[in-house]
Amino acid sequence: MGSDHYFTAAPASPENLRAIRVTLAGRELDVTTAGGVFSPDRLDAGTAVLFANMPPVPPGGNLLDLGSGWGPISLTMALAAPHATVWAVDVNERALDLVRRNATALGLTNINASLPDDVPEDVTFRSIRSNPPIRVGKDELHSLLERWIPRLDERCDAWLVVQRNLGADSLQRWLGATFHPGYSVHRTATGKGYRVLKVRQHGTPPTEPILLAE
Repeated sequence: MGSDHYFTAAPASPENLRAIRVTLAGRELDVTTAGGVFSPDRLDAGTAVLFANMPPVPPGGNLLDLGSGWGPISLTMALAAPHATVWAVDVNERALDLVRRNATALGLTNINASLPDDVPEDVTFRSIRSNPPIRVGKDELHSLLERWIPRLDERCDAWLVVQRNLGADSLQRWLGATFHPGYSVHRTATGKGYRVLKVRQHGTPPTEPILLAE
């Protein structure tokens, strides 16, 4: 990708469209990816760990894929919950174009691929599923989560997958300290060097922070 990163708004590297076969929502599917986006050649290991350790998506309402890339999480949620509205949010215009391209190819009409500022402020989410862009840096990542996690509906959850050696445990501690009161943070699974973190919006704030290590 040269000097591009997957979180570059408008990658200057060649697009190099390619077709790959992946398993999403229990189905073998052909999707289109490209250079200048995250994991263009395969379903990345972190997202696979998330898929193996998250509950079924809610059947309706608004669902958020934060940092969508070419769309594996968005496509999975849209396939599993055809009556829900899935918001695929990314700063990378090429990634959003791929999400739209893949949704159209799969006949999915319930995905909105959007830049962050294009999501209406009054939209809240019944679930957030994300392989967040850790490599944007700690400050940017924290700002990202501080923007979107408060938009969870009451008694709803965000599910995040983070590589252990890229700061999953410190991020868990930060989440527990930052989203208090009213939230709990729980590590629900560990696999292949990744942690799956669940952030729950309780609605009624607990009297003490809940930070479960295991």
